[in-house]
Amino acid sequence: MSISTWSELVQDNVARFGDLVVGIDPSLADLPEFFGEESSWIADYVNFTLDVVEGQVGFVKFQSAYFEACGLAGLAALSSGMKRAREAGIAVILDAKRGDIGATAAAYARAYLTPAAAGGSGDFEADCLTVNPLMGPDTLEPFVDCATRHGKGLFVLCRTSNPGASWLQDRMAGNRLISDRVAELIGGYGKADPASPGLGVVGAVIGATVPNEGRRLRQLLPRTIILAPGLGAQGGDPAAIHSLRGDTPGDLLVPVSRGLSRVEDRGMSPADYRALVLDRITGFKAAIAYDYAGAGRKLA
Repeated sequence: MSISTWSELVQDNVARFGDLVVGIDPSLADLPEFFGEESSWIADYVNFTLDVVEGQVGFVKFQSAYFEACGLAGLAALSSGMKRAREAGIAVILDAKRGDIGATAAAYARAYLTPAAAGGSGDFEADCLTVNPLMGPDTLEPFVDCATRHGKGLFVLCRTSNPGASWLQDRMAGNRLISDRVAELIGGYGKADPASPGLGVVGAVIGATVPNEGRRLRQLLPRTIILAPGLGAQGGDPAAIHSLRGDTPGDLLVPVSRGLSRVEDRGMSPADYRALVLDRITGFKAAIAYDYAGAGRKLA
């Protein structure tokens, strides 16, 4: 079967590999010393990680900031890593949290969501992009239009996992919480095509660290894919992650970054590090496994 859209890719890869998204956030201080100090370390780390995860998970999330911080070497590693992952059938989420007005938003969409055959550069083409709605709905339109046209996906920040999120996202605007207003906006995009009853193009970022808020927001987002960061280093509870699920396999993706990659013993060998990451992947997959057909029965 030819997979042509983001929602089809999500459902296919979830069926094959589960909900776990491996976050690739390269921070040399958190990694074993064998990656070295040369500029090539970031490309070596990306290739090492993709070697480990291929055949284990269906999704990777590249955090753009870490690559940008390493300059041209980082951008080259990001581009080659994204291409390699997509060629292997691993769905690529680019966590860049872009958001701007008019032509600038359209340029971001062209950079990250437009295939080379349709006028994009192809250097940083992702399957899905995170975006920031703070400047208003008009800033999302160029991204939504581009994603719809090219079969891509978006994740819009809604109720995030960081400790300071409540300062704005839990405030009232009129008679509604701001996070509820954003969720309503996201959900509206899913209703735009009544002929397509599947998962929508536009998803929501809702932290695994806020299951009560997530449960409320899920009610506003029945057809929406939720990206739920916060397990691992941020302390989210795997047992509470299921409160963010809806009724459709693929409607929840769970990224883990530092919880998979960070080590205390930086002197470990490549073989030991590979075994450690694989063991952590197995543990997180087991912790978040879920049986939709069994009416919520957690898989062993």
